[in-house]
Amino acid sequence: MADALKITLVRSYHGRPPQHRKVLAAMGLIKINKTVELKDTPVNRGMADKVSHLVRVEEFNHETA
Repeated sequence: MADALKITLVRSYHGRPPQHRKVLAAMGLIKINKTVELKDTPVNRGMADKVSHLVRVEEFNHETA
């Protein structure tokens, strides 16, 4: 099981509902191709699932990264 997530914004949020924009802003994703590392928690997974059509999610462990 991974202990962290790498989330990258791969598609623009322009024209998307305000709720999607708020989720991306909460994760720190403002520009395309920006990558953030977040803990693997149910909250972060839920946010990634909400905007799964806009982001790429990769699981990783800090020990091996």
